[in-house]
Amino acid sequence: MTAHRPDTATFSRRDTIRTLGIGAAAVVAAPQIVLAQAATTTPEPPSTITDPPRSFAPDAAPNVYFWDPDVIAVDPSFNGLAQPNAPIQRLWTGALWAEGPAWNAVGKFLLWSDIPNNRQMRWLQDDGHVSVFRAPSNNSNGNSFDRQGRQLSCEHLTRRVVRYELDGSVTILADRFEGKRFNSPNDVVEHQDGSIWFTDPPYGGQLYEGAPDAAGGRSNPDGLLNNRLGQPPEIGEAVREMDHGIYRIAADGAITQVGTQAQVANPNGLCFSPDGTRLYVASTGAGPGDGGQGGNGEIFVFDVANGAASNARLFSDCMVDGVKCGPDGLRCDVYGNLWASSNAGRAVGYNGVTCWSPAGALLGRIRLPEVCGNVCFGGPKRNVLFMAASQSLYAVHTATQGAGPA
Repeated sequence: MTAHRPDTATFSRRDTIRTLGIGAAAVVAAPQIVLAQAATTTPEPPSTITDPPRSFAPDAAPNVYFWDPDVIAVDPSFNGLAQPNAPIQRLWTGALWAEGPAWNAVGKFLLWSDIPNNRQMRWLQDDGHVSVFRAPSNNSNGNSFDRQGRQLSCEHLTRRVVRYELDGSVTILADRFEGKRFNSPNDVVEHQDGSIWFTDPPYGGQLYEGAPDAAGGRSNPDGLLNNRLGQPPEIGEAVREMDHGIYRIAADGAITQVGTQAQVANPNGLCFSPDGTRLYVASTGAGPGDGGQGGNGEIFVFDVANGAASNARLFSDCMVDGVKCGPDGLRCDVYGNLWASSNAGRAVGYNGVTCWSPAGALLGRIRLPEVCGNVCFGGPKRNVLFMAASQSLYAVHTATQGAGPA
């Protein structure tokens, strides 16, 4: 069946009047009044984004169509990437802000962060069981697994990137650059050469997702916030010391800056193309302590060679039908298409995921009833797109596979 798209539908005057509950006689008598009422009434954000209404609750009625009404092909080629008889599933809900999904292929589980609740969660493939994986997590954000199966995590609270070793120990990979603390490492991914790349915007410098600066710092200039409350004592004196940046950790531990604030303001999610020759980086809005407007909700791309990134340029402004679908988390599939989480705010119907060709053309999108923060491919065949969206975890099977480990 053809999916109804309320986000792009147009309505006649008669439809508008029916919605307002006004009879036909009133139309003839005072059409100007009716139109004025319609123009000045601010509708509540809709609770669903499909017609017929859809529920994502575990006990909801089946809602499988060919296609799922919320998997939308913008370009016909997207029909070769999406799976026609696969429904979007809500696997779990209960987070405050879900982020950083990563698939563990050996354990067959999905790991993700619930940043404000200071924990990492785990969903098991075999029975869908969800439990707390790690708490406290130091307000971890982005996670991924390297090619040896070790977990990489970006920690807002401690302003560092860590690796969980196979024997259970923890290695601090990066907490300073040229003697200065990082802001709040956000997302992390391994390159094919074994180096680790991560972004460092300032979003952890707030009460909700980490800790503000000590008194006088850029996110607490008047010192009215007590950044020690509820925190271990070593957090107390930390303040923001650097601008935004993108960094590379070499196999020998050496850290270099590969992208600057001038190139990508507020760098957020990042991923490599399947062959490792491109680095995609999401640029998002201003964070705590930023003086300007921050990023503009765009995706940038760099060329990558010999451990360096160059030729930074705009990949997409993430405008869809005139709506800003702000990106956050990014992942490539094996064909080089880029899948980006979408934050369209109250533009219900545009939150979810967008999919872009290597040339930057919009191929399709997935609508979710919540803002989506991050995505990854997983499942035993690496063909399931997992979506960490605000309070919930969603998934949909695709006809493609994610490039490399999650």
